[in-house]
Amino acid sequence: MKDDPLVIAGRRYTSRLLVGTGKYRDFEQTRAAIEASGAEIVTVAIRRVNIGQAKGEPSLLDYLPPSRYTYLPNSAGCYSAEDAVRTLRLARELLDGHDLVKLEVLGDERTLYPNMPETLAAAKTLVKEGFKVMVYCSDDPIQAKMLEDAGCVAIMPLASLIGSGMGVLNPWNLQLVIERVSVPVLVDAGVGTASDAAIAMELGCDGVLMNTAIAAAKDPVRMARAMKLAVEAGREAFLAGRMPKRFYSATPSSPVEGTIAPSRARAA
Repeated sequence: MKDDPLVIAGRRYTSRLLVGTGKYRDFEQTRAAIEASGAEIVTVAIRRVNIGQAKGEPSLLDYLPPSRYTYLPNSAGCYSAEDAVRTLRLARELLDGHDLVKLEVLGDERTLYPNMPETLAAAKTLVKEGFKVMVYCSDDPIQAKMLEDAGCVAIMPLASLIGSGMGVLNPWNLQLVIERVSVPVLVDAGVGTASDAAIAMELGCDGVLMNTAIAAAKDPVRMARAMKLAVEAGREAFLAGRMPKRFYSATPSSPVEGTIAPSRARAA
C-alpha cells in the first residue's frame, strides 16, 4: 500500500509479499504467478535459475525485467560462508553491480535449517564488501540481534522448515525477534497457504517471502492472488489492533444500555 510502504535499505515498496522464482512449470507460469501476487521483489537462486550465466538458454530476465522488479539473488544451496559469499559475488557481477542480496547458509540437506555461525560469518564479509544483506535465519532473537549488529538490512526467520508448508509453528519466538531488532523482519520459509501468511503479518512481521506455497499449488496463479490478499489483510489487522482476548467471560456484541427490560412471566 502506498500509504504504508515496506522500506528495505532505504527503498520503498508498496507490496509486502516477496516471491521466489523457482519450482514453476516454466518461465511463462513464473511470470503469470508473480504478476498475480503483486510482488515487487523477486528472489532468484543463482545456482538454479538462469539470469545470464547460462549463455544461449532462456533467461528469467526476459520474463521478469529488472526495470520492473527488484531482484533479490540468494545463496540457496550453499552450506558454508565461503560458498555463499562466492555465489553472491557472482550475482552482483551478473546483475551489473546489484548489491541487495538474500544470504542463506544451510546446515544440512535434510532439514535445510540455517547454519547460524556460518551465516553470521558470511554476513560480516558481505557487509564489509558493500552488500545490502537480507538474511535467512533461525527464529532466535539473540542471533537475530547479532545479524542486525553485523549490518544486515532485514532479518528473515523461518516460520517452519523450507518447503514444509507447516505454517507459523512458533509465534512467540517470531514476536521476540520483532521486538528485539529495529530492521524489517520478514517470515521466510514454511508458509503453506493464505492463512499462514495472514498470521505472520498479524503478529507484526513486516513482510513474507514464499516460493513453494505458490509454485506447488494446484493453481499457482490463483494461489498467488490469495497470498497477495492475505498479506494485505494481515497487515491491516495488525495496524487496526485486534480486540483483547477475554478468557472465561463473554461480552455481548450489541450494546445493552437503554434496552427494554424483558417482561417477567406472570404467575398463573
